Order: sequence, then C-alpha cells, then structure tokens
Amino acid sequence: MQEFLKKQLKGKRVAIYFLLTNLVYALILTVTIPYVMRFSKGMKLFDLMPTGYDLSYTHKLLSTLGEPGREAYLNYQIPLDMVYPFLFGFSYSLLLAYILQKLGRFKRPFVFLCLVPIFAGLFDYFENLGIVTLLNAYPKLSNFLVQITSFATLIKSGLTTAYFLILLMVLVMLLMHKLIQKRSIKH
Repeated sequence: MQEFLKKQLKGKRVAIYFLLTNLVYALILTVTIPYVMRFSKGMKLFDLMPTGYDLSYTHKLLSTLGEPGREAYLNYQIPLDMVYPFLFGFSYSLLLAYILQKLGRFKRPFVFLCLVPIFAGLFDYFENLGIVTLLNAYPKLSNFLVQITSFATLIKSGLTTAYFLILLMVLVMLLMHKLIQKRSIKH
C-alpha cells in the first residue's frame, strides 16, 4: 500500500482526486438526498443517521417513502453512493499520505493511518448493500438485517469522524512545521 500511494503523491493528482470526490459528495448532498427526502416527510435517510437506526424506524421510513420514494432511493441515491465510497477512501487516503510525506512521516506506523478512510469507504459499501437489501425486502424486514446495516452505518460514521480528526491533527502538525521552518529561516 505504501509504495502504491507513494507513486500517486503528486500535488496535482491529489488535488484532482480531492476535487472529484467532493464534487460527487456535493451532488449527493444537494441533488440525490434532497430528491429522496421529498418523499420522507422530514424523516432522515439511513445515510444521514450516524448513530444508527432500529427496526421500528426502518419500517416507518420505508413506509413513509412509499413506492416512489423507495424507487428514488434505489435508483438515484444509491448509484451515486456506490461511486463515492471508493473516491472517499482513495482520495482521502492520498491526501493524508501527501501531508504525511510533507512532514517526513510517510512511514510506519503513520502510514497505517491512511487505511482509516479506506475502511470508512468499505463500511459505506456494506451500508449501501444493506440499504439496497432493505429497500428490496420491504415490507418483510428482519431485525438482523436492520442491525447489520445500522452497524455498518455506525462504523462508517465513526471511521469517517476519526479520519477527519486525524486529518485535522496532521494539518496542525504541518502548520506548526511550516511556522518552525519559517522562524528558523529568519534567525
């Protein structure tokens, strides 16, 4: 993994992947999720519930969405959300690797931090597969399937939060590194 990432660590490439990822995310937030939420009567979609959901909520949401809303979820939100986890995992791993390289820390054990967004993306895929299964199984939902899908949502959300905290810390380290360099040049 370290060698693969090292080959990708060019500023322009990192920026292009970052922009592409955030363009897709912006489309999800401003187009597909609002479109599906038109059917939800204010209920949050599974993707927007970082603390998870239970069987009762799942039944209520899928019932409230109705057939048109479930179709919209399946045919508009999910396809774009099947592209996003890969982009998130790859581009944010690359971004972190790029910053670690700038800090001279792109080595063990720090390089393992680059796995956090990859695992977040993987659990996003598990969540999406669970949501697709729930949408297709409705109204015959099993508590086990809801729990597994909710667990994937929780882990995805936790890993995503952890990643952004890690990113914030390395950005602060980079800023401090630059300030120290600047200060030592002046003296």
